[in-house]
Amino acid sequence: MASLNGTSHNSIDDELDFSDIEAKYRVDFDDGFDSIIVVDGVPVIDRSKLDKLLAKISKEFSRKGAVIKQDDIFVPWDDNAGKSKGFIFVDLGNPDAAAFAAGAMNGHPFDAKHTFRINRFTDVERYASIDETYVEPAVEEYRPKEHLRAWLADSQGRDQYVTYRGDDVEIHWHGKPSQCEIAYAKKNWTELYASWSPLGTYFATLFRQGVRLWGGPSWEPQHRFAHPLVKLIDFSPCENYIVTWSHDPISVPANLPQGPEFFSPEDEGNNIAVWEIKSGHLLRTFPTTAYENEDPAMKKQMQWPALKWSSDDKFVARVTPGQHISVYELPTMGLHDKKSLKIEGVVDFEWCPHGEKDKEDTEKPVKAEKGAKKRENMLAYWTPEVANQPARVTLINFPSRTVLRQKNLFNVTECKLHWQNQGDFLCVKVDRHTKTKKSIFCNLEIFRVREKDYPVEVVELKDTVTDFSWEPKGERFAIVSSNDPNLGNPGPGITIKTDISFYQLDRTKNDFKLLRTLTARTSNTIRWSPRGRHVVLATVGSSTKSELEFWDLDFNTEERREGQNVKEEWGSGIQQLGSADHYGVTDVEWDPSGRYLATSASAWRHTLENGYAIWDFRGQELEKLILDRFKQFIWRPRPRSLLTKEQQRQIRKNLREYSRAFDEEDAAEESNVSAELIAHRKRLLDEWNAWRARCKRDIAEEKRSRGQKLNGEHHEEEKEEIEEWIDEVIEQIEEEVVE
Repeated sequence: MASLNGTSHNSIDDELDFSDIEAKYRVDFDDGFDSIIVVDGVPVIDRSKLDKLLAKISKEFSRKGAVIKQDDIFVPWDDNAGKSKGFIFVDLGNPDAAAFAAGAMNGHPFDAKHTFRINRFTDVERYASIDETYVEPAVEEYRPKEHLRAWLADSQGRDQYVTYRGDDVEIHWHGKPSQCEIAYAKKNWTELYASWSPLGTYFATLFRQGVRLWGGPSWEPQHRFAHPLVKLIDFSPCENYIVTWSHDPISVPANLPQGPEFFSPEDEGNNIAVWEIKSGHLLRTFPTTAYENEDPAMKKQMQWPALKWSSDDKFVARVTPGQHISVYELPTMGLHDKKSLKIEGVVDFEWCPHGEKDKEDTEKPVKAEKGAKKRENMLAYWTPEVANQPARVTLINFPSRTVLRQKNLFNVTECKLHWQNQGDFLCVKVDRHTKTKKSIFCNLEIFRVREKDYPVEVVELKDTVTDFSWEPKGERFAIVSSNDPNLGNPGPGITIKTDISFYQLDRTKNDFKLLRTLTARTSNTIRWSPRGRHVVLATVGSSTKSELEFWDLDFNTEERREGQNVKEEWGSGIQQLGSADHYGVTDVEWDPSGRYLATSASAWRHTLENGYAIWDFRGQELEKLILDRFKQFIWRPRPRSLLTKEQQRQIRKNLREYSRAFDEEDAAEESNVSAELIAHRKRLLDEWNAWRARCKRDIAEEKRSRGQKLNGEHHEEEKEEIEEWIDEVIEQIEEEVVE
């Protein structure tokens, strides 16, 4: 077509270059299979279960961050058998999403019998044409990692503790005065508080973004758990898992990274998250409260920890009050046997701890002897009185769910379950009311768990028990009781009078017998030494009293060891070692060795004389620091000893030889300290004499410049005489004059 000036439009188009516009707006059609993955290990089903299977697979993928729809899944069928072939094809839409899904879901346990194995569709051809020529891989340079328990190899056998003051977090070595030093310090190491893991391997700090775990001699970051606005954390007993909680429900923004270590859209609205520590993977999330159809006006305070762990980390459970206990298996976090323990009216439960013997048996292979088997986990729960049914405490084995023992209780107001740390005894503290419900008294129902038929002993008390504590690894317990009328309504400046009682199992009568009662005390807290025997009674949280009493319950043991014939009466070995005072004390904690006690006054509770103090087991003050804005003091826990029973027995047998070596070290250190002190004093004296001589020279020069004669130039230096009168009373007689 010709234009007005005789040029054609086609020639104009040929002269213009549209390559940049074409490149910008070009649409690429992907004809490849890079976005498709092959999922093997899928259950074989018939067509009636197809929709249910696709919904479950879509849910599992979405939980790991690979969001898919049922339409994205293609299921191959065996038409002859009328069943699926056990694998599927999933279209993720783009190669990046396919690569992410393959990495996140490969090895994922779909159920107890099926585990996903995932490959890229394009890898099928690559595997078929793979070059089978062996190529020796390049050897990577070995980079040794720091041992997370290196502090246990300290040559001086010191313990560690952490302090949190203001924005400063410091980790200290604790030992003899010359051995105390700061191991590591960091500013703004935490935004909320700090915590040790149960065995001391990890140091946890909380930030707005989540939780960080640190460890090793260099305190490098080990793991990170992205739970925004986290407020509370709880470790499993074996340090395999960690639970986090935030008051703010989980929300997943569109730009949030996806993966097994991040929240997915299915987690939205929940508050509790369970993580695996070694991999950093999120296992499951839960809502804060398990109450259903709960009246908001009757909402109770949240119980923490909300999830309770079995001692071997194999199970974790939570209670839905009044309905059931849900037990989940680890690491899948699936509901055990796909059903909860339905218990009408259930209020609370506790797992039985594993003692040292249980842990040793767990580490050994099961003997082939007939009837030999490992001890199962045990769980105790209680239910209140409902209609005509009495309150009840029940012991069950798990996972067999066998009921071992039940005990009916009457006129029950509240129950608290207290396991001894070796799992030998269970004490149920039962608060009971009279028929008129005007007064409260207490009974202690004590189960002897290691004995046949699980016998129960009852200790009847007339007063209200405010604190109960078992002796670690022992058969004794202590209680704080009171009949003070102000007990229910303690006001400012009011001191509650309490009694402290010690009980011990009498093997001759197989019941618990009173050892001794300490009356008219103000103590409200009992803290046993981790080794047993020694106990501290403290008045915590009071604005008027802050007493500490140090007691030894086996004071006569040393006399028996020395061969003295001591006729011991029941409870005569209880002896007070010392007493002390720490104003405003809010926390009391023993170190892992049981030799030292730390008390602290936290600024989180009040702002008067904040700081901490360290005492020995006799109540002698070793160190005390008053620090403004002081918040937290925590000893670093120690794991169970690697020494066998026989090795420990040999050490105790040869303790005098070890003591001799330690005494020599102490004497050498004391002599070094004395030598340093003498040298320091001599240096100060030399400095004083030098300063005095210099002053004399300056005065002499000044007098010469003025033409004055110096004292002592023509005569001896005048001596100053000081006369001192001393009165000595030889005899003193008092006479009484009677008028």
